[in-house]
Amino acid sequence: MAVSIDLTAAKAGSSSRMPHGTGHPLILGAAVLTGLLSLLPLGFVVYIAATSGWETIADLVLRPKVGAPVVNTLALLVLVLPLSAVLAVALAWLIERTDLPYARLWSWLVIAPLALPAFVHSYAWNAFMPRFHGLGAAVLVSILAYLPFLYLPVAAQLRRLDPALEETAQSMGKRPAVVFFRVVLPQLRLAIMGGSLLIGLHLLAEYGLFVLTRFDTFATVIVDQFQSVYNGPSANLLGGVLVLLCLALLGLETRLRGDERYARVGSGAARRRSRVPLGEWRWAALALPLAFALLSLAVPVLTLARWLWSGGAAIWRLEFIIPALGQTAMLALAGAVMTTLAAVPMAWLAVRAPGRVQRVLEACHSYVGALPGVIIALALVSITVRVALPLYQTLATLLFAYVLMFLPRALVGLRTSIAQAPVELERAAASLGRPPVAAIWQTTIRLAAPGAMASAALAALGITTELTATLMLAPNGTRTLAMRFWSYTSELDFASAAPYALLMIVLSIPLVILLHMQSDRVEQV
Repeated sequence: MAVSIDLTAAKAGSSSRMPHGTGHPLILGAAVLTGLLSLLPLGFVVYIAATSGWETIADLVLRPKVGAPVVNTLALLVLVLPLSAVLAVALAWLIERTDLPYARLWSWLVIAPLALPAFVHSYAWNAFMPRFHGLGAAVLVSILAYLPFLYLPVAAQLRRLDPALEETAQSMGKRPAVVFFRVVLPQLRLAIMGGSLLIGLHLLAEYGLFVLTRFDTFATVIVDQFQSVYNGPSANLLGGVLVLLCLALLGLETRLRGDERYARVGSGAARRRSRVPLGEWRWAALALPLAFALLSLAVPVLTLARWLWSGGAAIWRLEFIIPALGQTAMLALAGAVMTTLAAVPMAWLAVRAPGRVQRVLEACHSYVGALPGVIIALALVSITVRVALPLYQTLATLLFAYVLMFLPRALVGLRTSIAQAPVELERAAASLGRPPVAAIWQTTIRLAAPGAMASAALAALGITTELTATLMLAPNGTRTLAMRFWSYTSELDFASAAPYALLMIVLSIPLVILLHMQSDRVEQV
């Protein structure tokens, strides 16, 4: 990945560090507490494995019924990830580097599927083609739902590449195809690996999408096992195997990513490469983005419109819709605020006091982003049942699960915003007699407020469409939009589920707009 090094920015970054003072113990203590709490899911999985014994593990995990979902999950990863990578690179190249007609429009349409939760994609295709089940259906719907996660980083990376490298290769007589595979594609490796990892983790964690396509994966088996025998050891041990699959995927991504560097010193060329003329293929090339838009957007939108029309006014049961909308908004707002506040101490330490302790704490905060929601929910269910029964299926436990699940999102956004706030303001406030924490709050945190709001919005929109952990942890009487949607689709009442799907899409649209705007602003730094 091409990364330029600005010596002036580097000097400014070094001055953003702050010597340890009286304010650090409180901030460090808060970060340590959050890091320890974040380790609960992983610690629980290790505890269950250690106390169960090999015979129990073998009886519950090494069963034929478990082997089939493992094979299905691996087959899904092997098919979806390479196909998604090829398709994402092809779309990004056409839209960003060629004179494809209406390129700006296609860039919006390719990421628009993010506005639809994955299980809504599956719901739409299940209603559109009721017999479309199995591995083929799971692969197609997974690509349509998750491809934008790969397209976004690849497209952003293509925009920031220095065109001088490609022009030099062409001046040496290299053909365009050779330039692409030997100069451009290697520089996209980090973006491809990162996007593929994100899709792979979603595939391991996804539940609703594969239930509706009638394709058993490891995550669906765990949830089904949990629902049949609440807090049973089988679900917990299977959760441990899923954690191992996640760690294996992380290790594979690291190995494939390699340690090659594509950095350059200096700002590089402050220009974009001229677009490649497609010539007589200019209009034929529209077939690829058009096909993706039709499959990923037209089918869900038309299917949803059909169910809304056929259901008529009867499906708009406001006595159910309004409480579900209110509960979803309340949980999203409360969870987003708590998640952002929990990330503040670690984000501040990462910028102002980097070091070994900070790196360990940051890893504790970030690893939960690689854990499926079902693992976090299983851990919290078992912990509350065993040692804190009054907290079982309470609002506090559900909100805590949201904090763990979306903490990495908030941390990334806050860390960037705090890095842009001058440390001199903190020092000036402290020199005027402000207590250290007050000085930080009144200067850096205020300046970082826009970034904090963006992080909170990302967490809130994630909570809005979260399904698996909410199904397992929600208190009695709680019915979010996702839960209502899932209840009706489980009964094959697709018409009654349509209003809830529509409301989730409406609430997700701002996230898509935010992602696209951030992608457009990516420049060489």
